[in-house]
Amino acid sequence: QVQLVESGGGLVQAGGSLRLSCAASGNIFVFNAMGWYRQAPGKLRELVALSSTGGSTNYLDSVKGRFTVSRDNVKNTVHLQMNSLKPEDTAVYSCYAKEMIPRVREYWGQGTQVTVSS
Repeated sequence: QVQLVESGGGLVQAGGSLRLSCAASGNIFVFNAMGWYRQAPGKLRELVALSSTGGSTNYLDSVKGRFTVSRDNVKNTVHLQMNSLKPEDTAVYSCYAKEMIPRVREYWGQGTQVTVSS
């Protein structure tokens, strides 16, 4: 089994910054991708940022230029640096990891609350 544990959430004023971290442990083979999803109350879960093998990254349009995802393939960690936070960024942020070998498996963390006050 693989476990993902997030840290770094909290309460911040609009315009502030937070850094989320996620550490994976357990029977890990190779993660094809690691990143972050979020879900706000009453809304669907959405992909915030994804770092894929080879260095490619994908971001939700609304966070481009403000959020940066970084990944350490040796330590199996992923971070999300969030700058210029807005109240609409308030959500539970969950770490995500995907393996494709020997078969496709997806893993989720428990989530960490990020609250941005206006």
